[in-house]
Amino acid sequence: MSQLTEGAIALLGSGVAGMQNGDGKTTIYTVPPEKKAIVTAIVVREPTASLADGADFDFGDGVDADTWKTTVDLSGLTGSDDYMEIKNDAAVVAAVFVAGAEIGVKPATGATADAEATIDIFGYEINA
Repeated sequence: MSQLTEGAIALLGSGVAGMQNGDGKTTIYTVPPEKKAIVTAIVVREPTASLADGADFDFGDGVDADTWKTTVDLSGLTGSDDYMEIKNDAAVVAAVFVAGAEIGVKPATGATADAEATIDIFGYEINA
């Protein structure tokens, strides 16, 4: 098994986030000091309740978590065995997050039921 080196794609962070309409932003990963990060994919998995009404989730940093991907429809996630992988659009230049950036998720129009899901953030870190 090869050892991960700087710039190798890896799991940057994982955590549980509130996915109900009105829940605030949940930070999953904070870029370490003296590093920059590029997010390549986010996986939303194992919702505790149906996200059938969750048609607008934002991912990224900032107060509204809307700098990486906006208006993600997660309404297809209806059970605890479901997951969805979200990738950066190939046509869009990847966002570079600077040290201290807090990357996470915020339901803009989330599930109507009380629900949480595990969020995994993949990408790579480089020296600032």
